[in-house]
Amino acid sequence: MSHNPLLSAFNTPYHTPPFNEINVSHFEPAFNEAIKEGKAEITLIADNNDAPSFENTVEALEQSGKNLTIISQIFFNLNHAATNEEIQKIARNVSPLLTEYSNDIWLNPVLFEKVKTIYDQKEQLNLKPDALKLLEDTYKGFVRRGALLAGDTREKYREITKDLGQLSLQFGENVLAETNGFKLHLTNEADLSGLPGAVVEAAASLAKSEDKEGWLFSLHFPSYYPFMKYADNRELREKMFKAYTVRGNQGNKHDNNDIIRKIVSLRLEKAKLLGFNSHADYVLEERMAQSASKVNSFLQELLDASLSFAQDDVKEVAEFAAKQGLTDALQRWDFLYYSEKLKTEKLGLNDEMLKPYFQLENVEKGVFGLANRLYGLTFKANKDIPVYHEEVLAYEVYNADGSFLSVLYVDYFPRPSKQGGAWMTSFLDQHKTASKDIRPQVSLVMNFTRPTNSQPSLLTFMEVKTFLHEFGHALHGMLSKVTYESQSGTNVYRDFVELPSQILENWATEKEWLQDVGIHYQSGEVIPDELIEKIIASDNFQSGYATVRQLSFGLNDMAWHSLTEPFTGDISTFERDAIAATELFPMVNGSSTSTAFSHIFDGGYSAGYYGYKWAEVLDADAFEAFKEKGIFDAATANSFRTNILEKGGTCHPLELYKAFRGKEPSIEPLLKRSGLIKK
Repeated sequence: MSHNPLLSAFNTPYHTPPFNEINVSHFEPAFNEAIKEGKAEITLIADNNDAPSFENTVEALEQSGKNLTIISQIFFNLNHAATNEEIQKIARNVSPLLTEYSNDIWLNPVLFEKVKTIYDQKEQLNLKPDALKLLEDTYKGFVRRGALLAGDTREKYREITKDLGQLSLQFGENVLAETNGFKLHLTNEADLSGLPGAVVEAAASLAKSEDKEGWLFSLHFPSYYPFMKYADNRELREKMFKAYTVRGNQGNKHDNNDIIRKIVSLRLEKAKLLGFNSHADYVLEERMAQSASKVNSFLQELLDASLSFAQDDVKEVAEFAAKQGLTDALQRWDFLYYSEKLKTEKLGLNDEMLKPYFQLENVEKGVFGLANRLYGLTFKANKDIPVYHEEVLAYEVYNADGSFLSVLYVDYFPRPSKQGGAWMTSFLDQHKTASKDIRPQVSLVMNFTRPTNSQPSLLTFMEVKTFLHEFGHALHGMLSKVTYESQSGTNVYRDFVELPSQILENWATEKEWLQDVGIHYQSGEVIPDELIEKIIASDNFQSGYATVRQLSFGLNDMAWHSLTEPFTGDISTFERDAIAATELFPMVNGSSTSTAFSHIFDGGYSAGYYGYKWAEVLDADAFEAFKEKGIFDAATANSFRTNILEKGGTCHPLELYKAFRGKEPSIEPLLKRSGLIKK
């Protein structure tokens, strides 16, 4: 067999993936070899005749399969950010092999007996807190993955997990295909009325790239969102809206309806095999929220606080639209358009006024600068680090004392091979070996507005916030300071993981930081105080509507995963019933959130989407600590770093939070920040 770079030591800076040497054809042989190697490591642990100990069983399990983990992280990150048909085919081939490998560990009775023996004597072992947590998590991991099952139920569990892996992959492939499958082709210049020049230029560039005359608009967010916000042509807005909201719900080969039925029913069946009433009960056992009833009461509390504000927001936009000449009911494809016009009239502010101040390169510099002011970090570009796509940039990250901290990859722009949205991921998580602190390799993947022939990439204010959000996740990964890889960085409860990301968004409405980042791309002028004041004043604009919209996603997710019987019904009807309390507009036939809801059907957020709002409670409360001492206060930042960012999943999140804040979080700062308290 020819040389396979995935099966050799990486001869690259910081042992980063050698993307310049990796071909797609290398992956399947590498997976097969790494699985074989991992199985051999597991066999050694199981067959060890020495008395089971924390070191020879729990730590050995933690350290097994390292090469498989590295290959998997490289491959599945590519499948999300730079995929093609060949990669997708390999994903379908290796997914069941990886599920089988995992099941062979968790369902191994000899291994479980060894772990249980150690777990039963945990009080006598005098383990450090992180080691004790690893032992407890390992034991729970076995139980939650079927170790107590026997006979037919054990085999059924194997089948279910294998099927779920394939179905999730297919769901994501379908959403990407549907997103890429529609483009609005315009040849009449009049149809561009209302659209900013940069948006029109980007559409012309897209059309040219596909050898078409005129302008092309896609369902990728940097194209779709400004079209919905600015296009005067209402019929075209409706057309775009409907194309976006029927993804996965068109009865074609990319339809996700039956996949959802299968996923939710299989997740339920798996939960019941393991002794839970629903998938939500299964998931929430390992979350801060702990139970479906607590999540639902939390969502209801926020809905009660925000619904009347949301109704007022929609009413205000509807009345404004009527004054602007809209003669029939305000529809979903009207809201963003008229809301933006109302914001301009009311606050003298819109995205187009701000974008010239948010050139991507300056925002990046400002975000890196924030990490420097808070944590003393510095960033140095390194073109010798191989990247998986020519647009990706790689940075070395250093601590204040000059010690190396992490590699950071950034991948800013949309392309057909990349899934929508924005996310942080990693090619290697921080952990320690006997002799070395292995530093992480973190990646940020965005879908920001591309540069055009006439201007650089200029970000909307929402994109600035997105950058801060994902960079907060990156800090969680980069600043990790733990022993065990499974406890590293973002390997924490899902309803806690958004705290480090969301707290960083708070700096987007702080004058001191905005002056650092807001530099006019042509004149070099610092963003004026007047605009900063408008940004701060506009932060709560329509926050009732925004809150209820987020709650609708959380309620939809909880409804799907609180099912206690297999689901055979109509997806759209179920969804409508689930979010009925949040509805602010007339129904649109064919529209479905669920059929493109990748977070919960192709991501890790099933029974967990509420976590964004849950973590908002934490981040609003936590940011109060910064406001009390100063938003760049070194002692507060150091406390957040040492108590939360460095600790990963080494102990319960509430304990970490209280160590930082000195108390449990309160919901009041969030309601106050969002303007959801009646005056």
